[in-house]
Amino acid sequence: MKLAPEGYPFIIVFAVATAVAYTAFGLLPAVVPFFLTLFMVSFFRDPERLVPDAPDLFVSPADGKVIVVRETHEGKYLHADVKQISIFMSPLNVHVNRVPCDGTVKSVVHNRGRFLAAYKDDASVKNENIEMVMSTAYGDVLIRQVAGFVARRAVCRKIAGDVMRRGERYGMIKFSSRVDVYLPATAAVSVKPGDVVKAGETVLARL
Repeated sequence: MKLAPEGYPFIIVFAVATAVAYTAFGLLPAVVPFFLTLFMVSFFRDPERLVPDAPDLFVSPADGKVIVVRETHEGKYLHADVKQISIFMSPLNVHVNRVPCDGTVKSVVHNRGRFLAAYKDDASVKNENIEMVMSTAYGDVLIRQVAGFVARRAVCRKIAGDVMRRGERYGMIKFSSRVDVYLPATAAVSVKPGDVVKAGETVLARL
């Protein structure tokens, strides 16, 4: 099973704790750290995905449930009317994030903030987050990784100038969290609130 590299420190710590507890105290005290080790392996799993290759598609940047689909004006980076789609990730989802389309990274900005429950509407702008703007053939696209009540750290592995392909891994958020994606206003959205999506596979919208 492929694992996200950010997970190895957690897995090692709980695996060592399991071994120490078992060696020093026996089977019963080792049960809790053992199951925590299994949870960390499950949480940081990074399965391969079948990325659709049809042109003019935007795929989901995250696993989880769609909680927002709306038209809005993004005035911080894009300065345009856009389609916003927000996805909530529970602790049971895969938390590796993937880019929705081909493009080049224009900027990556880490914003300090609060740690409200990620499904709340104002968490998008009030919570700790990382905003990545991509230059694409369809115009600029904004992807925001939002930390949640449990998740306290988002990870973006890319920097300005990096060229990426649709479905490529670019980071993750540890534990429950949220990802917002802002697409061109001309995109026809293919999902609705309540839909369950998979990063890199589920088509969010098409032109």
